[in-house]
Amino acid sequence: MDFQKFFEGDMYDAYKYMGAHPEKDGVVFRTYAPSAEKVCIIGEFNNWTEEEMAMPERLQFYEIFEKNAKPGQMYKYVIYGRNGRVEHCDPYGFGMELRPGFASVVRDLGAYTFTDEKWMKERTRCYDRPLNIYELHLGSFRRNEKDPNGWYSYSEIADELIGYVKENGYTHVEFMPLSEHPFDGSWGYQSTGFFSPTSRYGSANELQELIDRLHNAGIGAILDFVPAHFALDYYALRRYDGTELYEYPASDVSDSEWGSCNFIFARREVACFMQSAANYWLTEYHFDGLRMDAISRVIYWMGNELRGVNETAVEFLKKMNAGIHRLHPSAMLIAEDSTSYPGCTRPVEEGGLGFDYKWDLGWMNDTLDYFMKTSDERKKRPELLTFSMYYFYNERHLLPLSHDEVVHGKRTIIGKIFGTYEEQFPQLRTLYLYMYMHPGKKLNFMGNEIAMFREWDETKEPDNFLLKYPMHDSFHQFMICLNGIYRDYRALSALDYHPEGFAWLLMNDQGHDVFAIRRNAGKAGEKEADAAGSSAKNGAQDREGDLAAIFNFSSKERTAVIRAENDERWDLILHTDWECWSGTRKQEKESVRMIEGSSAVFELPPFSAALYTIRREAVDM
Repeated sequence: MDFQKFFEGDMYDAYKYMGAHPEKDGVVFRTYAPSAEKVCIIGEFNNWTEEEMAMPERLQFYEIFEKNAKPGQMYKYVIYGRNGRVEHCDPYGFGMELRPGFASVVRDLGAYTFTDEKWMKERTRCYDRPLNIYELHLGSFRRNEKDPNGWYSYSEIADELIGYVKENGYTHVEFMPLSEHPFDGSWGYQSTGFFSPTSRYGSANELQELIDRLHNAGIGAILDFVPAHFALDYYALRRYDGTELYEYPASDVSDSEWGSCNFIFARREVACFMQSAANYWLTEYHFDGLRMDAISRVIYWMGNELRGVNETAVEFLKKMNAGIHRLHPSAMLIAEDSTSYPGCTRPVEEGGLGFDYKWDLGWMNDTLDYFMKTSDERKKRPELLTFSMYYFYNERHLLPLSHDEVVHGKRTIIGKIFGTYEEQFPQLRTLYLYMYMHPGKKLNFMGNEIAMFREWDETKEPDNFLLKYPMHDSFHQFMICLNGIYRDYRALSALDYHPEGFAWLLMNDQGHDVFAIRRNAGKAGEKEADAAGSSAKNGAQDREGDLAAIFNFSSKERTAVIRAENDERWDLILHTDWECWSGTRKQEKESVRMIEGSSAVFELPPFSAALYTIRREAVDM
């Protein structure tokens, strides 16, 4: 290892030196504990008897070679320091035993051979491609009655997950954190093993197999990654060498609002730890991107803008993101940032933070707020639907309806919508058509696609029995259809981040909750190609032409009058009120001729929307 790079914070692969590494005749173990008085190792290979580790380089790196050790065996470091004798898991360990145990496990990451060369060569960051993410919690996506904890392994869940994602038409899955964590209820957001795939679902090689199989099925994989903080458990990173090595010294910025420890990125070795963790998941598991949690807590002291910018942490973010993009030009970095800090998705060389996408939490809050209101209240608050486009092009935004919106008493997406059961479903269909017509990539949490009313619980799988009920089943079919349209039509993704790709045709027309949106496709390939090229297809996207959608968010029937700017023909391809979606209208072909300078009239039932393809030439009817 280049020790100078480590101490200067310039390493992205410290895990290749640190941790437990199988060799021909045994395993070499290394850990960094600069303030320790002594470090020993115990494990299955030495009957849990302390053996003192050497410090060959005199740089506070402790090392030992165990000829009896092999992959699959458990071990711990025993660190003697200012807080006495403490048994620790390996900060760079590639596996851990199931909670409440905390021993690290020797893993051979090279034992699995990937077969996804074609995918890895052709993947892109999807700037001008469809990106429709299915967010899931692996332990509750499906529950295993044969397992005492209810879990399937990474390998066992693969066929079910791949089949479901393909059937529903998503381009990528996003896994909530898979790094090892002691408390199921933290959902992985309070980690103890930043290099350890959680043993709840199996081994490192099994996770590698799952990602490989997803890629071979044409599905991308994104990992929820937590760079801001770590779990308090004594055996993990907290006071690792007897001092605050990874966290701030005791102060008002050491502990987060979640009762975890904040990383201190002013320490270069801590920056190397996190940079290496980010690189590790992309390199060793072939993840296609990282969604980074709670970035506001990195940007601002304690996530509070009033306390000011944490300049050292911001510089760490820039350096990490720039380095990851150098190493993985086609991998996506996604920020969950609730602040308005400028330049989140601007390249680092242009003064930005270097993320590819930022969750648009403003759009999410405003949209859900609008649908919580009565029809009369909505006509007074059109800005809840229109304001997002005033700032949208400041960043490369992604529209999320995530797990955060269906827990902790917030109600589910359909549960938030005002009205009776029968009124909520047509509104939910219009909400989703509005979401897919709005610029920006998409993310939905599992269960949203079947209109669950029960809030998500990590111990239960989604209420798939709801598909026995016509309203839920037809909504699910509507979402499958909508996902297919999103994948197939260039207009819904090719110019997401270019103003010419979007236009309001109507904005709360006459104060009647009537809106209309046009999405323009442009010419294939004429706009930005992403960093790895735009030839690879994360979805079909083979249908040219513009799209237009007309929305009636009112509880009354409305008329929309749209003035034609060109000679065009509009052909109906989806109506949210069709009988097949439990609506009132028969599914029939409908074409509207638009004559330049004239107007066309559209009749819309309550809580409905219609989607049209557009031909830009005059056509005799």
